[in-house]
Amino acid sequence: MAAYIFRRLLLMIPTLWAVITLNFFIIQIAPGGPVEQQIAVMQGIDNSMLDRVSGNNQSDLQGTATTESKYLGARGLDPAIIKEIEQRFGFDKPLMERYWMMLKSYVTFDFGDSFFKGESVMGLVMNRLPVSVSLGLWSTLIIYMISIPLGIYKARNHGSQFDTSTTTLLITLSAIPGFLLAVLLIVLFAGGNYFDWFPLRGLVSDNWDSLSWFGKITDYLWHMFLPTIALTIGGFLGLTLLTKNSFLDEIGKQYVMTARAKGNTERKVMYGHVFRNAMLIIIAGFPAAFIGILFGSSLLIEVIFSLEGLGLLTYEAIVQRDYPVIFATLYVFTFIGLVMSLIGDLMYTVVDPRIDFEGR
Repeated sequence: MAAYIFRRLLLMIPTLWAVITLNFFIIQIAPGGPVEQQIAVMQGIDNSMLDRVSGNNQSDLQGTATTESKYLGARGLDPAIIKEIEQRFGFDKPLMERYWMMLKSYVTFDFGDSFFKGESVMGLVMNRLPVSVSLGLWSTLIIYMISIPLGIYKARNHGSQFDTSTTTLLITLSAIPGFLLAVLLIVLFAGGNYFDWFPLRGLVSDNWDSLSWFGKITDYLWHMFLPTIALTIGGFLGLTLLTKNSFLDEIGKQYVMTARAKGNTERKVMYGHVFRNAMLIIIAGFPAAFIGILFGSSLLIEVIFSLEGLGLLTYEAIVQRDYPVIFATLYVFTFIGLVMSLIGDLMYTVVDPRIDFEGR
């Protein structure tokens, strides 16, 4: 197993390289980069930088600077200003030089500084990561803890009134958009128009450091309660039906009939024989479910509840064309996804020890 894990870790290197390389060159040809955005800002309002760079006042520049530029919208700006903007964002260097510099830095997880936030990208990512991980982890665990037992019970009572009514309820819940439920929860329980039971923003309270360890746990769960409900409400249907159908498929097989014929109780047949085989496909989907919630579904929830997570950070970076932040979050997303995929494969052997990846 150690050799298999080592090979998988080695395969992460070319995967990360391919993802970063592909997106680096795609973004380079996309219009509206950070230089263009800064030019647009300066054309509109920023006079102080014009004076600092050129030594002229704004009227002189607007009246005399008419040089051609490769950037759309740069007409009327002094060439020295354009050059300084390019140097600030690193665009004064050739494309391939910037690419190799980025690869060398990323080997040591040095992502540089944000173009527009003026902070270390690694610091931004590490500050935002706990929020997204908390949302993703708690939501995924709650969905699995409810959906798997419910799916097993539905499989054992297939076609019953309970099976039909719970399926209808799950379909109804899945039709509720998470962001609309989030707004409703705020209106009802977070100081909207009715009750003020839960906080509206942040992962913890301002006085979190002064609380006892029990108070810190309570405060953290208090802040996570509403966002987690909004994220999980529509996630039960797919996993519940997957669990039910997986168990139904296994229940109809010959080895189950043999186990029953030997006098085993239904509980032993279900959890001693069927469970191990039926859970394989469910466990295989855990990494994808976690990553989907962590970096996809949580974006709007982070915005609505003012939770500064990676999803919100990535969205802001894309809007601002903050390339260091974009590439860093992409790098972290890919790395976490690869690690979760490896963990999912290893869980196969936990559920069914007969599976041997080493022998493949």
